[in-house]
Amino acid sequence: MLVWKVLKLIGWFEAVVLGLVQGLTEFLPISSSAHIRVVSALAGWPDPGAAFTAVIQLGTEAAVVIYFRKELWEIISTWVRALWTPDLRSHHAARMGWYVIIGTIPIVVLGLVFKDSIENAFRDLRLIGATLIVFGLVLGFADRTARNKLTLQKNLSFTHALVYGFAQSLALIPGVSRSGGTISAGLLLDYRREEAAKYSFLLAIPAVLGAGFLELAKIGDGAAPAWGPTILATVISFIVGYLAVSWFLKYISSHRFTGFVIYRIALGIFIIALVSFGVLTPNA
Repeated sequence: MLVWKVLKLIGWFEAVVLGLVQGLTEFLPISSSAHIRVVSALAGWPDPGAAFTAVIQLGTEAAVVIYFRKELWEIISTWVRALWTPDLRSHHAARMGWYVIIGTIPIVVLGLVFKDSIENAFRDLRLIGATLIVFGLVLGFADRTARNKLTLQKNLSFTHALVYGFAQSLALIPGVSRSGGTISAGLLLDYRREEAAKYSFLLAIPAVLGAGFLELAKIGDGAAPAWGPTILATVISFIVGYLAVSWFLKYISSHRFTGFVIYRIALGIFIIALVSFGVLTPNA
C-alpha cells in the first residue's frame, strides 16, 4: 500500500514538473517536446509518450487562444461571413483564415503518414540532440540574414503560408521546435521577428488542438499517464504558457534569437554526450 502511494505521489510530482516545462518552453524556439522527453530521461522517469505531450499542449494552446482572442475572433468571424459575402473575401482577416488552413495541411498529412515514427523512432535522444543543434544553427542563420521588413497584413500569401506549414511539420520531430521552425521560415522569408512569431502561434492552433483532442483517448490507457496528473500538467502549462507568450513577444521585438541558438546547441551537445558516455540510453 505504501509503495502504491509513493508511485501515485511521483505521478503528481511529474505532472507539476512537466507542466512547468511545457509552459516555459512551448513558445520559445527550443522545443517543448524535446524538453519533456529530456527532463523525463534525466529524472529517471518513463517516457511520458507522444500522447501525454500532445494533450498537455492543449493548456499552452488555450493560453494562445486567450492571448490572441480579439484577432482570432476577427479572423474566424470574417472568414465565415466571407463565404457568402464576396466583398469580404479580400479582407486581411478572411485571407488569414485561409492562410491558417493552408498552412495546417502539411502537418496533418505528414502527422498521419509518420504516426508510428512520431510515437517511437523520433523520440530517440540522439536524434533529439542532433535536431536541437542543426535547427539551432538554422535559426541563427535565419536571424542573422533576415531583413525584418515584411508584415502579415501586407505580404502573407498562399505560397508563404505553405512554406510556414512545411516548416511547422518538421516539429513532428522532437528537438526541431514548432515555433523555432516556423519562425526560422518567416525570417528567411524576410518577415519581422514579431510578425513571424505571431503567425507561428496562430498557425499552431488547429494542429495542436487537433492532435491534443485526438490523443485524449489514450490518456489513462495502459502505459500512458493517468487522467489526474495529465489534467494538472495541462492546467499548469496554461498558466505558465500565458506568461511565457506575453514575455516572448515583447522580448523578440527588440532582441535577436542569439541566446536561444546558443542554448539549443549547448543542450544538444549535452544530450549527445550523455548518451555517448552511457549516462542515458537513447530510448530512456
